[in-house]
Amino acid sequence: MKQPLAYVHPDAQVADNVVIEPFVTIDKNVVIEEGTRIGSNVTILEGAHIGKNCKIFPGAVISAVPQDLKFKGEKSIVRIGDNTTIRECATVNRGTAAKGITQIGNNCLIMAYSHIAHDCLIGNNCIITNACQLAGEVVVDDFAILGGMTAVHQFVHIGKHVMIQGGSLIGKDVPPYVKAGRLPLSYAGVNSIGLRRREFSNEKINEIQDIYRILYQSGLNNSDAVERIEAEMPASKERDEIIMFVRNSKRGIMKGYLG
Repeated sequence: MKQPLAYVHPDAQVADNVVIEPFVTIDKNVVIEEGTRIGSNVTILEGAHIGKNCKIFPGAVISAVPQDLKFKGEKSIVRIGDNTTIRECATVNRGTAAKGITQIGNNCLIMAYSHIAHDCLIGNNCIITNACQLAGEVVVDDFAILGGMTAVHQFVHIGKHVMIQGGSLIGKDVPPYVKAGRLPLSYAGVNSIGLRRREFSNEKINEIQDIYRILYQSGLNNSDAVERIEAEMPASKERDEIIMFVRNSKRGIMKGYLG
């Protein structure tokens, strides 16, 4: 159902059953797959690839050029996975020479007024709540939830299954499976409720809690804590993910409990 009041560039590849509401603009070099609905006044610019069964709500702008003074017009894209919803007035900028792509995975919810800057990589099943602001080259792993009005510094990495308190300022990496809150942002325990909802066993949650007790409550620095975790905790997928996350962190991980 393609609206006569919308503009669709003749070079755009739009599946036959895509719904396009009035006053939409779709530029060249855009792909929109089956079952997607584009709300009124949405602007989809060059380089966007939108997957199946997505919902783009009124006023959203997808694949605008990056707000990066180093950008020189190089070819880059935005890729949005299947079954993802982008709510009113959210903005997703395309990549730069750094990565060439801004990516949002499958089954994500990007709520109203959020901004996803150039070269961000958002995993699957993520929720970016109202008015979150993600700077360039932020990485958000699967099942992470960012509370409303959270601001994320460039190059920050947020791990899997993380829950971020609304209004947070994130300048350090947030390791997987945890809750983060307070000001400055700090560890607030394991995201046990979220993990149970995703069918993690109590034994697995207890294992993760034991790992973070060593990392954040033993009084050791991060390097010594990781060595102790590796020596004392049995190998598992979750243990190894946490160890590798801490070792590979470029910005350093967030603080532990504050008094």
